[in-house]
Formats: sequence, structure tokens, C-alpha cells
Amino acid sequence: MMTEIIDETAHHTNLLEEIAKPEYYNNRELSWLAFNERVLEEAEDIHNPLLERLKFLAIFSSNLDEFFMVRVAGLQDQVRAGFHKPENKSGLTPTEQLTCIAERTQALVKRQTEVYNHLTHNLLPEHNVFMKDINELTAEQNNYVDELFTETIFPVVTPVAVDAYRPFPTLLGKTLNILVLLEQEDADPENRQKVAVVQVPSVLGRFIELPTTEEGKSEFVLLEDVITKHIEQLFYGYTVKSAQAFRLTRNADLTIHEEGARDLLVEIEKELKKRKWGVGSRLEVRKGEMSDEVLAYLLKEFEIEEADVFHIDGPLDLTFMFPFVKAISAGREHLEYESFIPQRPLDLCSDEDIFEKSLQQDVFFHHPYESFAPIVDFIAEAAVNPDVLAIKQTLYRVSGNSPIIQALKQAAENGKQVTVLVELKARFDEENNVHWAKQLEQAGCLVIYGMNNLKTHSKITLVVRRRQGKIERFVHLGTGNYNDATAKIYTDMGIITTDKEFGIDATNFFNYLSGYTEKPKFNHLVVAPFDIRDEFIKLIDDEIACHKQFGNGRIRAKMNSLTDKDLMMKMYEASIAGVKVELIIRGICCLRPGIPGISENITVTSIVGRFLEHSRIYCFNNNGDEKIYLSSADMMTRNMIKRVEILFPIYDAAAKARIQHIMDLQIADTAKARVQGADSKYRYKDADRGLDANLLNSQEIFLQEALSAIVNEE
Repeated sequence: MMTEIIDETAHHTNLLEEIAKPEYYNNRELSWLAFNERVLEEAEDIHNPLLERLKFLAIFSSNLDEFFMVRVAGLQDQVRAGFHKPENKSGLTPTEQLTCIAERTQALVKRQTEVYNHLTHNLLPEHNVFMKDINELTAEQNNYVDELFTETIFPVVTPVAVDAYRPFPTLLGKTLNILVLLEQEDADPENRQKVAVVQVPSVLGRFIELPTTEEGKSEFVLLEDVITKHIEQLFYGYTVKSAQAFRLTRNADLTIHEEGARDLLVEIEKELKKRKWGVGSRLEVRKGEMSDEVLAYLLKEFEIEEADVFHIDGPLDLTFMFPFVKAISAGREHLEYESFIPQRPLDLCSDEDIFEKSLQQDVFFHHPYESFAPIVDFIAEAAVNPDVLAIKQTLYRVSGNSPIIQALKQAAENGKQVTVLVELKARFDEENNVHWAKQLEQAGCLVIYGMNNLKTHSKITLVVRRRQGKIERFVHLGTGNYNDATAKIYTDMGIITTDKEFGIDATNFFNYLSGYTEKPKFNHLVVAPFDIRDEFIKLIDDEIACHKQFGNGRIRAKMNSLTDKDLMMKMYEASIAGVKVELIIRGICCLRPGIPGISENITVTSIVGRFLEHSRIYCFNNNGDEKIYLSSADMMTRNMIKRVEILFPIYDAAAKARIQHIMDLQIADTAKARVQGADSKYRYKDADRGLDANLLNSQEIFLQEALSAIVNEE
């Protein structure tokens, strides 16, 4: 018996050593680039309306900006610091990662520019929209642009000379600028050449609509081209030798020293001011316009390597496609997605009181197909209900004019006990969250900022009501943020429950966040750091054991990203044991499916489409008695050990059936689903992608189901 145990232990040790090998894992950064390539594919997809394809170009650009501001900048910092240790999954050093990133990104940006040129030069003209070169304007348009420059642009732009008394200006990251080479003919030869910088003012907008005599025709020219055309007017007495556009991306990751901070809010406000002036991480220039001399000058000034320069055969910064689409959409609505109004949740009848309904059963929500408004109403009604004693809520990201913030302020003004955890460290929402934290404090809310060295990423609300002398606790748990704006474009799920044990868990959870207490024992909630990963490992082990006994092991999981090596190794163990593992992962996936003998029972599907897939769903077959969980957490190491997250079970039979149906359809998707191969590459399931192809689009089906459910009920 002892010999068998020793043999089994040795076998398991050998197995762990084998499945830990770097060749079985994708690099995190390269996997992210593969995700952004799928975003670019949406701009190429002929099934998408034309204006939506332009928006996907903007999304691709916005994503890439953040990637260079945080991830690439972090790797560059490591190289500067002399750190050359390989990362623990794919085994690439920081230098090797930067080399691979540069190669992949250069190819993707070239492809993006080709898509932009095709859409704007070939397809938009079919709908009477033209993006014109500055040299192609009619006489009337030239006169208009000349007058516009004199009356509007000239007073706004500021030429900045660069010399011994005026050093090169510290430019904001992501701003568009023009480097100007000048010559003063009557100066001595050594001082004849001058350099100046002109910032393209963002307050004026990137594009200018031109006058045209043809009705229904829209023609535009870019602002930087207009400024370049008139650049000599900014430098009287000098000859302009060249004027070349460039754009600098800076390191924008905050360095927050929490240990010594007496006031985290003040510390973050200080760091936010520094973010604008981080070290350069990328330089974009117009292809063919910038001389080697000027480029060398900029590289030296910004301390950027040549590998971090992007020569773009078109406009820089295609995020301007967002306002551009808005400007041309009137009368061209057929070139956008058909409008959709999120429907009333299936679990709520018309005008049904959400508090009374949740006393009878758990109420399930599937956004954006089902409206987020009931969640807003839930908090707004609690704010004015005289029987409500307290509201407690976590906020990670909220909208700019959040109705939830207004409801919480009103609740405090009405004398209720309002406790709000505002996560100040939510990346790129720090400034917004600092603003709301101050507003809530001024209204009388008790505002807390989270726990030391952890981000609070959980999505939970507790409403405490006293009725007829008894306390009732209403708990909302979700996979997405309390953001009414993104709830219209992100897919998320949630429940409202009045289960007594969930209510006790919620109370203990908020006390854990706000006070000095060890992590409590929860009835149903599983809370990171660490506990969620431990629970996942236990659930996978249980599924392996079930499969060995019954032969029907299956794990289904949907998330944004998968990077945690412990969990990936456990999934490899499940696959080797014969368990079927079906993963739906929108973004980063460091696991490689389909490797013979290792992950041949694992499939990885990524869906990128009209809505951003944001739900976190975890399902374990458990011999037919399926265990289903929703969570705020992805299977990422940062979620498992560096954040406060919640994993919660779904018990309601109807909700479980709906979630299973949703997973079935997403796995069957052939329109927006790509499948990762053993070579790490993603490919469409259906090779036939012509306009007449019969493709299954899960998101469109969910839209139709939400509409038909309400129609049938009425």
C-alpha cells in the first residue's frame, strides 16, 4: 500500500514538472496582441456595418495606446533596470518579449492603416463621404480653410521654439504634434537652422468639414494638414524646411507607495499629476514624411529606441474615428448596428417591485440584453424608502454622470447609513473615482478606499430594510461594474437575493473591508485573495474524481482572461484525466489547447463582436448535478492574490438553465467566435465567411430572445 502511495506521489510530481514546461504556455503580452488582432478583424469583417468597422479601428487604436502606456512601458522599465529574468510561463525575458511585441505590433499597425485607407478611400465614397488630401481641395474649399485658419486656428495654436533658452517642451502623452525645421537665411551658418514644435490643439477636433455644392455630400480634411499647409504664418521671417507630424506615448502606470501613505486619496492625486509626463514608450510618425535627421533628433530627445518607432502610411491616432462616425451618421443610420433598447429582465414583470419579487425568488439579470435600469432603481428606491436603514456598496468604475452616485448621496442626505468602498486604484479611472469619493464624503457617506496593497474589484451591494420589526437584507452580486453607460455595451450577469445566509455573508464582507478583522467564514461567498483559487482547484479536483467514477467530467468557464499558472496546470491535469474543458476567453489566454497528451481535451473560444464579453461564469458538471458560479474575477494571478474578489454560486434552477443555454450558444457561435489552435493562433470556426454564409451569431440571438420574451409575455 505504501509503495503504491509513493509511486502515485512520484507520478504526480513528474506530471507537474512536465505540464509546467514553458512550451505549453502562451506569453501574456503576445496573447493580448492576438486579442487586439481579433478586434482589428472586426474592422475587416464585411458582415459588420461600415461605420461600425470604423469604430473598431478606433477601439484597436485605443487598446494599443493603453498597452504601450502600461504593459510595454513596464517591460522597458525592466530592461533599463537590468532585469533579464524570464517570466514564469512562456519563459521569455523582457528583452525577448519587447522584440516579439515590436515585430507583431508593426505588422498589425500596417494592417490597420491598410484597412483605414480601404474604408475611407473606397467604401465611404460610395456613401458620399470623402476624406480629402489637403492638396485636392477646390478653390472654394481652399478659401474656406484659409479663412478658418486665420480666424479660428491661428489664435489657438502656439509655436514653441527650441534653443538654449527654451528647451524642448515636455509634451503630454498621446497628443499630436508637428516638428518644424526652420532656416533663417541672414543668420550665421552655425545658427541658421532652428527647431520648433507646434501642438495640434485637441480642443478644435481632428477633422474639418468642408463646404460642398453637392447636396448630401460630406467632405473632410484633417486639422494637422490644415496647420501644416499654413505653418509659415506661424514663423514670420523664417523659411520652413519641413513640418512633420508625430505622436508620443508615455508610461502612464502609477507608482503608489501605499505603505507610507497617510492618505491614499492625496497620494493618488499626486501620482495622477506625474502620469502625464512619464517616460516615452512609443513614437508614431507619418510614413515618408520624416527625414532621418529629424527622426534621430526625436529619438534622442525622447530616449526611445528605433524599434519603438511606427511609420504610419496614413493619419496618426485613429481614435478620432469615434467622433468622426458620430459626425457623419445622421442620415446614414443603415451603416450602423440596428438600434437596440435593453429589455426588462425576464424575471421581472412590468412595474413589478424588485424588493417584493426578490423576497419570493432570486432575480437574475443578463446585461445588456436586459436593462441595467432595475439595478439603478433598486438603489434609488432604497435611498428614499423610509424603511431602509443602510446601503453598502463597492464601486470600481462608474459613469461620468452616475445615477448610482446620485442615489447614494440622496440616501445619506435622507439620514441612512451609507457605506461606499470606492476603489481609487482602478486604472485610468483613478481621477474619476477620486472625484466621486470626495462628492460622496461631502454628502455624508462613509467612504473607504479598500485594503492595503489590494484592489477591491468585487461587485456587491447590500440594502438593509426594517419592516414590521424584522430586518430584511437584499444583496446584489454581479460580474460587472456599477456603470450604467458600459452596461449597455458590456455583457454581464447578476442576481438580487434575499437568502438569509447571503445577507449574513454580505454583512460580514463589508465589515471585513471597513474594519480590523480576519477574513470571516462565509456561508456561500468565496472571497479572494487566495480563497477563490483554492476553491477552483478543489472544484477541478472534484470534477476529475467524478470523471474517474462516472466518465462524464466537463468544465465550462467563461472569462475575460486566463493567466494564472496554478489554475492552468490544474486544467491540464483535468484534460490528461479525460475531463472535457470548454473555455470561452475573450482576451488573454496563456493556456494552449489541443496539445497531444497535455491539453487535447481543452478548447479555447474567443468571441469579439458588437458587445464586449465581460461575464465571468464557471460551471462544473458534477455528474449532472451542475455547480454554477458567477464572479467578479477572471482566472488571472492578479485577481487570485492581489484583489478582493467574490465568487458566488447560482442556486435558482431557472437561472442555472438560462446560464447553461447562454454557454451552449456561445460555444456554438460561428460568426464572432475564433478558436485557438495548438499553435496558439486563432482562427474562425467557419472558413466560409462570405456575405451569404449561414453563420450563428450568439449575441444577435440573445438580442432577439430578449425582444421576443417580452413580446410573448405581453
